[in-house]
Amino acid sequence: MTFLFDIGNVLLKLHFHRFHLAILGAENLPLPTELANLKDPYETGKLSDQEFIGQSLDILNHPLTSDEFVAAWEDIFSPNLPMWEIVHTLKKQGHRLILFSNTNAIHARSFLKTYQDFNLFDHHHFSQEIGTIKPLPEFYQSAIDSYDLVPSETLYLDDLPENIASGKKFGFFSWQYDLNDHEACIAWLQAQGINLAKSS
Repeated sequence: MTFLFDIGNVLLKLHFHRFHLAILGAENLPLPTELANLKDPYETGKLSDQEFIGQSLDILNHPLTSDEFVAAWEDIFSPNLPMWEIVHTLKKQGHRLILFSNTNAIHARSFLKTYQDFNLFDHHHFSQEIGTIKPLPEFYQSAIDSYDLVPSETLYLDDLPENIASGKKFGFFSWQYDLNDHEACIAWLQAQGINLAKSS
């Protein structure tokens, strides 16, 4: 089987409040609309790292250096350990594992370097590299074409309902993951015939 794994709030917990605190001075303050609007262009590769950083600092009008901004931007992740246990089990069983994520260049470099277990994955399908973004159908079709995916032999985990809806349209066995109900994910995988029992 092939497994498509989203990253944010599936493999890695997201803590954007840390970024808000670092650049806005408070965890619960919303980002300026102009800054929030840079997300999709950056995650589809339409903005370079330097363009994203420069435009962000201009919008914030904040005396952060570029390095300080990047450090804050990177400091949003922590591993979701129960899901990594599943990844290790699936890898040992010989399944094909593919990262399937909307992300950006700074984040991708950071988490791939920080968390060595990402080396367990056979491929990665990142929005900023292919120029399109979930839940657009082009993102899913490009993965099917790039990796010769057979939808009826592909299981897909993501935390966002709109992304799961697109996955189902393409025929993937799709599960909307909830960080607060990991056991439900285990039950779903077992219902698909996946044995998650740890070998002795």
